Amino acid sequence: MSKPGERKQQILQILAEMLEAPQAEKITTAALAARVDVSEAALYRHFASKAQMYEGLIEFIETTLFSLINRISADGTAGLEQARGIAQLLIGFVEKNRGMSRVLTGEVLVNENPRLQARVNQLLDRVEASLRQSLRIAVSQGGVAEGLDAGVAANLIMAMVQGRWQQFVKSGFSRTPLDSWPAQWDLLLGGLTAPR
Repeated sequence: MSKPGERKQQILQILAEMLEAPQAEKITTAALAARVDVSEAALYRHFASKAQMYEGLIEFIETTLFSLINRISADGTAGLEQARGIAQLLIGFVEKNRGMSRVLTGEVLVNENPRLQARVNQLLDRVEASLRQSLRIAVSQGGVAEGLDAGVAANLIMAMVQGRWQQFVKSGFSRTPLDSWPAQWDLLLGGLTAPR
């Protein structure tokens, strides 16, 4: 017999696996219960609602991303290199966690509780703030064009990252997000470092 915490983790893992299906089908608690091999009532003993299950996935994403972002930010590299590392982390994360890409793009949250999308938006705002901080460091180090607005640049990087996520999801996971990443970063870098 598994412990309650283990069963909860198993439910979240299976939900994440179900989200990895390339076709965008609505995931029902009945389908999830069948995959976990429990009754729907058993699911609700671990989670009060389906929204709470998605919150569990969002917490996993948040914990994972910010532990890695903090590591990138603390390793003492130049600010511009930190920004590149964060952007690459974000793109690589969805490649390794396909189901989570559908959460981050909001695709599976469309008909769910609006607070879930608000939570993802808050997470993305925090990631953008981390990018902005790295770019402020780059400005202070002279690693970017003089007068560069770190907020504008961080927003541009986030738009590019989210675009790569969207392409990955909309292609049924066939358009790998890290394809052409080095060349795209070089193009972006040209804009960040070009004299104004």
